[in-house]
Amino acid sequence: MLKVDLNCDMGESFGAWTLGNDAALMEVVSSINVACGFHAGDATVMRQTVETAVAKNVAIGAHPSFPDLQGFGRREMSLSPKEIFDVTLYQVSALQGIIRAHGGKLHHVKPHGALYNSAAKSAEKAAAIACAVKMVDQDLILYGLSGSALISEAEKIGLRTASEVFADRTYQADGSLTSRAQPNALIEDAQTAVAQVLEILAANMVTATNGTKVQLKAETICLHGDSIHALRFAQAIRESLSRNDVLIEPL
Repeated sequence: MLKVDLNCDMGESFGAWTLGNDAALMEVVSSINVACGFHAGDATVMRQTVETAVAKNVAIGAHPSFPDLQGFGRREMSLSPKEIFDVTLYQVSALQGIIRAHGGKLHHVKPHGALYNSAAKSAEKAAAIACAVKMVDQDLILYGLSGSALISEAEKIGLRTASEVFADRTYQADGSLTSRAQPNALIEDAQTAVAQVLEILAANMVTATNGTKVQLKAETICLHGDSIHALRFAQAIRESLSRNDVLIEPL
């Protein structure tokens, strides 16, 4: 039976601001990526998210980002590789401590937003992230865009990786995600998202916005928890994969 991880970004509430339906999503996905306070989340939200995940036995990952609360971590920042190393180390270590305090174990790290996209293309930035992750725990899994520099740089230093594909984002012909500045960046229909996931798993490729086929390796599938469609998409994907004899479980 084919197996795949279904991950979702979570813990992105902040103070009095609530975002996402985290508890319900944890019933559907197999792993989560918890915001570490730099793009969203705070000490209380991190603790609450970890407590729920430990209780539900969901694999927990850190979701570090550029220090950009106002921009939700989706704006490119001119940080040096050393600064990227430092902010990654800081955020991952903070979440790891909270997880350990609640009897859990940090499973993986997945950069967020602009940091993720930047590291997908820049070997220097990717290496900085990978080195920070390895310093925290050499047994952690680094999630990165399929075919990206983040995957190759992590593998160079002996880190285990997970090649990630997206259910709710469109692709460009070079394998990158369509910029959120473009009107067709997001997939808004559940059946379209399901069809994209099934195509990727069946053929190891995806249809880009220009109609070309792009080769991908799929070990984990991402959904964005801040999307208003997140729970409906997750349920539809899980049901469809089950009908097609695909098992959803953590890596």
